[in-house]
Parts: sequence; structure tokens; C-alpha cells
Amino acid sequence: MTGAFRGPPLVLGVTSGVPGGQAGPIAAHSLLVFLLQVGLLLALALLLGRLAMRFGMPTVVGELLVGVILGPSFLARLAPGLHAWLFPPDPGQLHLLDAVGSIGVLLLVGLTGAHMDTGLIRRRGAAAAGVSAGGLIVPLGLGIGAGLLLPRSLAGEGTDPLVFALFLGTSLCVSAIPVIAKTLLDMRLLHRDVGQLLLIAGMIDDAFGWFMLSIVSAMAAGAVTAGTVPAALLRLLAVAVFALTVGRPLVRGALRLAGGPQDPGPRAATVVVLILLAAAGTHALDLEAVLGAFVCGLLICSSGEAGRAGLAPVNTIVLSVLSPIFFATAGLRIDLTALARPAVLLSALAVLAAAVAGKFLGAYAGARLSGLGRWEAVSVGAGLNARGVIEIVVAMTGLRLGILSGEAYTIVVLVAIVTSLMAPPVLRVAVARIRQTAEERAREEEGRIRAA
Repeated sequence: MTGAFRGPPLVLGVTSGVPGGQAGPIAAHSLLVFLLQVGLLLALALLLGRLAMRFGMPTVVGELLVGVILGPSFLARLAPGLHAWLFPPDPGQLHLLDAVGSIGVLLLVGLTGAHMDTGLIRRRGAAAAGVSAGGLIVPLGLGIGAGLLLPRSLAGEGTDPLVFALFLGTSLCVSAIPVIAKTLLDMRLLHRDVGQLLLIAGMIDDAFGWFMLSIVSAMAAGAVTAGTVPAALLRLLAVAVFALTVGRPLVRGALRLAGGPQDPGPRAATVVVLILLAAAGTHALDLEAVLGAFVCGLLICSSGEAGRAGLAPVNTIVLSVLSPIFFATAGLRIDLTALARPAVLLSALAVLAAAVAGKFLGAYAGARLSGLGRWEAVSVGAGLNARGVIEIVVAMTGLRLGILSGEAYTIVVLVAIVTSLMAPPVLRVAVARIRQTAEERAREEEGRIRAA
């Protein structure tokens, strides 16, 4: 970056004398801590990711464990002084990491959409809807039932039991598109029909989950009105209409203006800009930002060669740097020591059982009713069972709104991590028993050519 700036040198830590009363640059110590955090998280994510691969598991498994090891569960107990210095309780410091991780996960979801087979979506949309319906109804019902039976101490102070139960049901019915995407990429299953079906069903699950979350959040805030549900549905419909009418030619035109394939840099930057702006758009509509990123990825996919030319450079930086940091950051807020209390441990086991049984059996039943084979049904059940960081985001929302206590937050995050660890080995065994079609082999070869 030498020579990138003109004029006087940048002095870190100076917060006075800034024109217009604007905030000064980041303090020197905050910058030092941030750089050490990112460097350490990425280094350990690479190390544990490779170690996970040695044991036949995707790198995302090792990356998720980094945050748990460096968080209050282990490092804070073994070396509290070091943990307090490296991860100070200052919210602004942690928000720096959150910002980097947010960019990483949005780009990862966007790239996932860009690698989708839109023709398969048209052919197998009905099957995906059936899988998704089963994977939503059963865990939602089990989650609500568990929420009504769990000790009241797990709910936030003053939270209505029904709101707590609905929130728990919502948290159990989501799937983690980022974890599913990273797992499929690591296992080289994104080109398989079952992989594409997983992503479509997972996106439907998450769209419904964000919709439910907005309703439950409004209930917790006492803001539910007769127009709450219709307004949320209209916003989802507006996103779909905009994407199909204005979004598609807009994305295609922007990518063509970015330049030809001989210079992929501008196109890569354009891909990043489009994904982030689309995420900002859905976020501004009170929908989840990942929804906009995924929809934008689908539009990039439909742009043909103009969109594909910019994907390879973005793939490299996102999969190698940004997404490992995001997954490593995800476990920093969980405290496993809360499970030492018998009531909390038993509640955690009950919620975990409801989560696994609900999502797996529901998705399996939906897949079989949609005409899929047994091992295809096992694959989608295992894949959709991974909640990962999406459930962590939901849990953080519940903690912020006061719906969840600290113990309940730990339980929900634990479910997210355990289900994400369970998915890859089951998925590997099930997919190995599904015969690869000629179309899938052609899709794999096309992806290999793009990466080269």
C-alpha cells in the first residue's frame, strides 16, 4: 500500500482536530489488537481446516472450532488475562471482526448463487419445495413444543413463554446456507444434483426462517399489527419481482461494461460490488442481507460468460481468506461452561435431539414424498440439518431482544455447531451411494475449466 496516499502521513490514535467534528482514525492499540485477531484467527483456521481435511472432514469444521477454542469456553478459562487483552469486552472492537466476517459470508453466499444451475432449479423446484416443507414444519413444531416444556429460567427476563417457544421453533427450522455452501465446495459436491437441491431447499428454509424471525421479533417488541405479516410477504415478493425485471438486465449490463475476460480484475470487482449492494438492498427492506447476496449470485449466474469471467479471483480470496475468518469468529460468543449445570445440560440435549430429529426426519420425509431415492433423501436430510452461523445470527438476535437468556443462547449456538459437525460425514457416506449422472460429470468438468 506504500504510495497509495498523498499528503501528510496517517497518525493512528489521533481523535482531535478532525474537520467537521468527524470521528478520528482508529486508535493505535485498537488497530494492533484487530490485526492480531485477524492474523491469529486466519492462521488457526488454516491449521485446523487442514487438520479437519486430514480426518476426511471439510475445512469448515476446523474453522468453526477456532472461535470456540479462543472464546470464553477455553482460552478465557486457561489464560484469562491473555483472552481479555486479545478479545477485550469493548463492543466496538468485536464489531471490527464482525464487519470483516459479514463481508466474507455475504460474498460466500453470493458465489454460491453464482454457481447454481438455474436450469436445475426450474426442473427440480417442486422437489426442493417438498424437501423444504418437510424440513420446516417438523422442526418448527418440535421446537415450539420444546420451548413450552423447557425451564422458564432459560427465557429472557419478562419474556412471554409463547414468544420464547416460537423463537426456539424458528431457530430450529433454519439451515445454514454458508455452511452448506462451504461444505459442498470443500467436498466437491456443488456440481451434483443433490448439492444443488440442498442449496435451493436451504434457501427456501432460510427465507421462511427470516420471515418468522421478523414476526417473532415484532411480538417480543409488542409491535405486531394486522399488517405485519402481509408487509413482510410483500417485501419478499418485491425482491423477486425486482430481480426478474430490473435486476437481471442491470447485472448483465454492469458485467459487460466492466471489461472483457482478458482482464478479470474489473469484472471481479464488479461482482463484489453487485453482491454487496444487493445485500444492502434486502437489509434495508428489513430482510436478511444474505437473501440479497444469494439472489444477486443467481443473476450473475444467468449472465453467462460475462458473469463467469469475474468469479475465479473472487473465489480465491473469499474461500481462502474471508470465509475462514467469518467461521472462526462465529464461536467467540459461546460459553460451554454453562453446560456444567445439570438443568442446562439436560435442556441442551433435549433441544439438540429435537433439532436433529426434526430437520432430518422432516427433510427425509419431504424428499421421499417428492420422489427422491433413499440416499438422496438421507443426503438432503443431513445437509439441511447443518444450522451453522445462520442459527448463531438468529441466537444473537434473540439475545439482543431479551428473548433468550445467556444459557439459552449457549444452547442454541451449541446446536448450530454440533449439527454443522454432523452434516459432512453423513453427507459423504450418503452421496457416495448416489450414482453420478453424465450431466453432473459435464457440470463438474465445466467448473474445472472455469477454475483454471
